[in-house]
Amino acid sequence: MRLVFAGTPEVAVPALDALIESDRHEVAAVVTRPDAPAGRGRRLVASPVAQRAEEAGIEVLKPARPGEADFLARLREIAPDCCPVVAYGALLPRVALDVPARGWVNLHFSLLPAWRGAAPVQHALMSGEDVTGASTFLIEEGLDSGPVYGFLTEQILPEDTSGDLLARLSRSGARLLAATMDGIEDGTIHAKPQPAEGISLAPKIAVEDARVNWAEPALRVDRVVRGCTPAPGAWTLFRGERLKLPAPVALAADRPDLGDLAPGELAVAKNSVHVGTGSHPVELTEVQPQGKKRMRAADWARGARAASGDRLGD
Repeated sequence: MRLVFAGTPEVAVPALDALIESDRHEVAAVVTRPDAPAGRGRRLVASPVAQRAEEAGIEVLKPARPGEADFLARLREIAPDCCPVVAYGALLPRVALDVPARGWVNLHFSLLPAWRGAAPVQHALMSGEDVTGASTFLIEEGLDSGPVYGFLTEQILPEDTSGDLLARLSRSGARLLAATMDGIEDGTIHAKPQPAEGISLAPKIAVEDARVNWAEPALRVDRVVRGCTPAPGAWTLFRGERLKLPAPVALAADRPDLGDLAPGELAVAKNSVHVGTGSHPVELTEVQPQGKKRMRAADWARGARAASGDRLGD
């Protein structure tokens, strides 16, 4: 089939590669978000998908909005049979959805109808699920509500961050999307409506959502930190300044030597920093003070003169 691929971040690149490497399909163009400021200099940088497409000599379209007349005219000229989508980042209007004869097919990183929305992997981790997956579905105007072509499952490991899990799903999902394109072309797969039960929503994780509440149980703290790593990044306050938690905490259930720590209370030793929660303490592994690089928690405590009895979160 003749394809126009839509995607923006690094997580979409494996799927683009899988379609470029396919001997059955032609990626005629790529649609991605416009160049965005990045780095300290805030210079405009093309998206990872745009960079990969340019390396492969594929035409790149960067509409500010996918309903723009110029974009739609070019899309009609290209005349794709189907438009596979991975994390494009913009809502597609009806006028765009109607262009490809076989529609726009999205690779979504959850087992639909669970976790419809922008942050399915983060929400699956923060909710403590053991299994997640990826689904391919025909895009409709509703939020991730279209009929499903296929799916795969993925075990969530105890140490997984959202970055770890998303990286694995991006690779396995790339194979699923390529197989879905094959099946659509062959007529061997057909989209089936999603169940009416089991719907859950996964809105974008805001910065405030990533603030650790030390009064919650240790298991919940662990899930929030892992779910928000690497983005938007879990954080807390120390002496009124933001302290990022760029790596998972370590659960420390059997540590009677730490005493009865109140939520947010620190227990600082030469080579470790523990924090009280609503249940049992957790150990900080790495932190990143405001305006500084990430570092071992014990090194931070020495430099900041943090002592046992000090508190996080205030």
